[in-house]
Amino acid sequence: MTIHDEAPFAMADDGVDPQDVPQRTLSTGATMPAIGLGTFGSDHASPAIVADAVLGAAAVGYRHFDCAAVYANEKSIGVALQKIMAGGIAREELWVTSKLWNDKHAEEDVIPTCKKTLADLQLDYLDMYLIHWPFPNHHAPGVDVHARSSDSQPYIHENYMKSWRQMEKLVEMGLVRHIGTSNMTIPKLELLLRDAAIKPATNQMELHPHFQQPELFEFVRANGIEPVGYSPIGSPNRPERDRTPEDTVDMEDPVIVNIADRLGVHPASVCIKWAVQRGQTPIPFSTKRRNYLSNLQSVVSEPLTAEDMQAIAGIDKNNRLIKGQVFLWKENQDWQDLWDMHGEIVQ
Repeated sequence: MTIHDEAPFAMADDGVDPQDVPQRTLSTGATMPAIGLGTFGSDHASPAIVADAVLGAAAVGYRHFDCAAVYANEKSIGVALQKIMAGGIAREELWVTSKLWNDKHAEEDVIPTCKKTLADLQLDYLDMYLIHWPFPNHHAPGVDVHARSSDSQPYIHENYMKSWRQMEKLVEMGLVRHIGTSNMTIPKLELLLRDAAIKPATNQMELHPHFQQPELFEFVRANGIEPVGYSPIGSPNRPERDRTPEDTVDMEDPVIVNIADRLGVHPASVCIKWAVQRGQTPIPFSTKRRNYLSNLQSVVSEPLTAEDMQAIAGIDKNNRLIKGQVFLWKENQDWQDLWDMHGEIVQ
């Protein structure tokens, strides 16, 4: 099935009933499917291929789709969403997230940028809109980790709040149902929670068995923010610039492999099961039907045991894969400055 096929959208016989997929209840009372399909594939998959994955994923039971303007594929995804809804899936059954990119943080840019995303996705509203990164530091596609924008700057809370006020207006205008954050730290979130009129409903963060972020994970949950985890299986297809020699591979960990062997599933399924049972919402990306179907099947099949969950809790290696070097604002900085490693915002 492709977005250009003449045939109407139809549910697959071997799919998962969306009613069986676990749900997260947000602070507003709204429910969000506890697994989504990520759509960041712009470095290795064309917009049409990603859109076909959205269409195929909906056919096997996905209802949660995580998008972003910077992925440069929202127009194609919009065609897929229209085909899905024309096939009988109501808009209210879908959960669609998008994100505000770094070069659109200015007050006058936030609302027009969201409207463009809505036009591209062919939607009247978004279920969730995130500020993609807390830094307004743009970079050209495909640059290496040493690239720096000439006007880069650190996190400036007053400026972030100017963007956030516009995000709040989007909710008031009915263009967005919820707003949230991404790639934030506890010190930054503490300031936002203090000053926001509308609190973030979700925080999107890197989460996988080798990078469990227990302190941030517990902080967001304690503050009524749902953690959404990207790179949930260890991002094996991440851009080359994000790879460093010390990176570890979650799906090769003996604990993960042994559980997968016992259950007769792929190690990726174990990572997804763990994520959902732990309480985060994974958004794995794949354009291959067998992969996105097995990811969804993993959350409705036999759960991990308490012993499995304890064993996986013990393999955290604090191994951040998406380090974000291109968002640094000074020469000779370490990527850890982005993440406020010592509990204070680095300026």
